[in-house]
Amino acid sequence: MTKRIGYRDWRWLALWWHHFFLLWNITYGQTRYSIPEELKQGSVVGNPAKDLGLGLSDIIHRKLRVASEAGEQYFTVDAGKGELVVNDRIDREALCGQGVSCVLPLQVVMENPLQSYRIEVEIRDINDNSPGFLTDELNLKIPESVALGRRFPLESAEDHDVGNNALKTYSLSKNDYFSLKFKEIKSGKTVPELVLEKPLDRETNAFHHLVLTALDGGTPVRSGVCKIIITVIDNNDNFPVFSENLYKVSLKENSTKGTFVIKLTATDADDGLNGDVRYLFGSRTSDSVLSVFDINDATGDIVLKGILDYEISKSYLIDITAKDKGSPEMEGHCRVQVDVEDINDNAPEIVLTSNPSPVREDAPSGTVVALISARDLDSADNGKITLKLTNSSPFSLKPSFSNNYALVTSSTVDREKCSIYNIEVTATDSGSPPLSSKTTIPVSIIDVNDNPPVFTQPAYNVYLKENNVPGSILHSMSASDLDLGDNAKISYSILDSKVQDVSVSSYVYINSDNGSIYSMHSFDYEKLKVFQIQVQAKDQGSPSLSSNATVHVFILDQNDNAPAVIYPSSAALGSLSHQRMPRSAKAGHLVTKVTAVDADSGHNAWISYRLAEATDASLFTVNLYTGEVRTKRAVSEQDDSSQRLLIEIKDDGEPVQSSTVTVSILLEDGLHEPILDLRHKLSEPSRKTGRITLYLILSLASVSVLSLVTFLILAVKCIRSSRSSGSCCMRRSDCDDYKNPNRNLQIQLNTDGPIKYVEVLGGDMLSQSQSFRSCMSPMSEYSDFTLIKPSSTTDFKEVISVLDASLPDSTWTFESQQVSM
Repeated sequence: MTKRIGYRDWRWLALWWHHFFLLWNITYGQTRYSIPEELKQGSVVGNPAKDLGLGLSDIIHRKLRVASEAGEQYFTVDAGKGELVVNDRIDREALCGQGVSCVLPLQVVMENPLQSYRIEVEIRDINDNSPGFLTDELNLKIPESVALGRRFPLESAEDHDVGNNALKTYSLSKNDYFSLKFKEIKSGKTVPELVLEKPLDRETNAFHHLVLTALDGGTPVRSGVCKIIITVIDNNDNFPVFSENLYKVSLKENSTKGTFVIKLTATDADDGLNGDVRYLFGSRTSDSVLSVFDINDATGDIVLKGILDYEISKSYLIDITAKDKGSPEMEGHCRVQVDVEDINDNAPEIVLTSNPSPVREDAPSGTVVALISARDLDSADNGKITLKLTNSSPFSLKPSFSNNYALVTSSTVDREKCSIYNIEVTATDSGSPPLSSKTTIPVSIIDVNDNPPVFTQPAYNVYLKENNVPGSILHSMSASDLDLGDNAKISYSILDSKVQDVSVSSYVYINSDNGSIYSMHSFDYEKLKVFQIQVQAKDQGSPSLSSNATVHVFILDQNDNAPAVIYPSSAALGSLSHQRMPRSAKAGHLVTKVTAVDADSGHNAWISYRLAEATDASLFTVNLYTGEVRTKRAVSEQDDSSQRLLIEIKDDGEPVQSSTVTVSILLEDGLHEPILDLRHKLSEPSRKTGRITLYLILSLASVSVLSLVTFLILAVKCIRSSRSSGSCCMRRSDCDDYKNPNRNLQIQLNTDGPIKYVEVLGGDMLSQSQSFRSCMSPMSEYSDFTLIKPSSTTDFKEVISVLDASLPDSTWTFESQQVSM
């Protein structure tokens, strides 16, 4: 018997293999190492980092690791040196069985960016297994009448090693009766047979004890032994004979229990019980065969009683014995080889070699997201796998090497449309019918700042009453950003611009966090009617994005101005003057006319006149709308020669504002009508005044025509828009012309009541220089027409001079004061 190798010998052998047989080569872009099996843990296999051209920094920063496609992690990477070392015991026989080649495929995976390389480790066989027999002792019964040269099959030994280390030969202990011959069967194995060389004589020697030794081809040689005990019997000198020594049959692996496998028939030349044959499994039949197959001892029918699995065993070799019932029993032997046919009963398996990496929105096409591999336990076409993405997405599969793929981006991604993609990968084999499996890979999208803030609308109209409290809120701006985090954090600011040659920041300020706009001071409608603010919303991304919106602020008029008397003017005519009036004046005689204006607009500027106090209330009356002072009756001799009138002027606002003027009148005898004299005096300049009146009438007519055309255009637009939207909004902010300040024309026409006025705003919205108000008194005898700038609230000297030129040159006395109500 060969001496077994001790632990030290093993250790020396492993080091010898490592130092002298460690090889690597690159074939078709793959790195291969070759090592003997049973290397101790921590043994160095090779340096893939060096062989792949990677530095030590790459090993650390890119997290170099090894993924085994075999499931068990037999190797690991030394992070300090980049060496591939043994991580677990490697038994070649357990991994590859009797296969000639034993290669472990590995993937070297690196992150940031994701890359993988395929390496292969060839496991070389060492002579670590001795040949062995299923039983230590074999009993044979041989009749003494057996002819010389008769062969008796013996049990074959098994050696798990391969190549030179596998079973090579047999030897038989020295004896006088038997020799050892070999027979090669169809499976390629060599079966030892005993050959009778000398006639047996039971009376001389009833038992023969032999030793069969199996030897392998390793260095040193390893062996296994089996004792053979031969019992010499006589009588029944014919044994059952099978038609063939080896029967072959194929079964599909999905065959059900009870499936018929084969019918065996052995014939025996003897008669009676000596020729009655029964069939049995060989005495050395393994449990794996006994659990799957059953034999009818009378008929020789072999049936399936277990489950076949091609992936567990591709073939079964069954020893069958046919025994007669003679005395002694005679045996015949044969073998049945059952080949298992593979069916497509294993679905492909999808394996994530690396976890999916998040993808930036601006990642270019071809960015690696994850590494995927697939495997199928079936063979041939049943094991050919096709991978595809079942749902539409901006990703695709890029094949790298055998059933290994890289999941890459095929187009740009947009987090605002989809923040996470659940990519469904389907693996389908080529079997019939094909089997498939699915797995879902979640890929999250990293936000980049690719969306500017967006206001709810491009322009806003804000209406603010004048005399507002400083610090009050004007409007709250709101913008939204589709991005995330800092890319969606918005700050608000006001872009610098001018309002009446003053920076807009002196009028308003904005809260940068919430977009609320506040007034810096109180506004006066009479000085500023409208201005605009450019608001910018900017995110905090890098680089930051922004958008602008325009805020139009309209100041609304309040009744904060009392009517101002422009005729009679005490400043122009002196502190006190007397109006002379003839006692012969009849009823309806025009004594004088009081004229006042209000710096406010709208109803706040509607003026009415009332006689508040009079020396004789029955003698005079004041027209409510025109301010004309006339006699209610004829003057009598009993009336006082000095009359004093207190006339109150009120507007139509809320609250009401008013002022008063005092007129003193002297009644004299023999005084001519001053109005008639005045008309004679004014006969010369009447042509010039008539020309001015004509110009004013033409201007008013032009404004009226322009107003009519504007209203018609608005009506047509309203009708067109109502057909599509069903509504018509007559806001000034919706008009196209209003958006262009250079073409803007605002006309405010009010005809309520006896007082007629028109406000015309032309040119730039923010300009106050072309804003005029026309006031006329339709009941006036002289048809006065006055143009007044509303921004001027106190200086009416020019207007007074115009009125003085159209009224009688007399020495009337006026007193005025403002009264707030």
